[in-house]
Amino acid sequence: MSDMNRIMTIAAASLLASPAFAASGPFFSLKNTDFVVTIGFIVFLGVLLYFKVPTLLMGMLDKRAEDIKSELDEAKAVREEAQALLASYERRQREVQEQADRIIAHAKEEAVLAGEQAKADLEKSIARRLAAAEDQIASAEASAVKEVRDRAIAVAIEAARDVVAKQMTAKDAAKSIDEAIAEVGQKLH
Repeated sequence: MSDMNRIMTIAAASLLASPAFAASGPFFSLKNTDFVVTIGFIVFLGVLLYFKVPTLLMGMLDKRAEDIKSELDEAKAVREEAQALLASYERRQREVQEQADRIIAHAKEEAVLAGEQAKADLEKSIARRLAAAEDQIASAEASAVKEVRDRAIAVAIEAARDVVAKQMTAKDAAKSIDEAIAEVGQKLH
């Protein structure tokens, strides 16, 4: 009821402050316009109080205050949720960045290992090719030596035949052939 007291105080102050005596006739007469206006104002205030308008206005203001408070609380909750979501996204971003860094480091290690393996494979391939080339060279040398020996033997046989042919007579040749036949015969039996 403090609102009612406040309204009554305002009404009384307005009655005292108004130039009520400026109108014609006594103040408490229906012919005095100031008195009629004052009575109308008091009746208006009575109607407002009868229908509990100040209580309704205060209720509406309280409801509006509660609505504003609930909207502020909701905004605060949404803000906190947004901050939590932002923190979650930042944490996920850090995790993804760390994972990307690990993948890059792993890829670099694999590249280094692959390079070392390729180098080792290349060295083995070069060693095999060198060994094959050395084998070919040795085979070619052996072939050349055999060919030179064979040619030397052929030349020596030819030279020996020429020497033997010049020194041997027909009788010696027949005797030599007979001895060779006998020797072969003994070896065969």
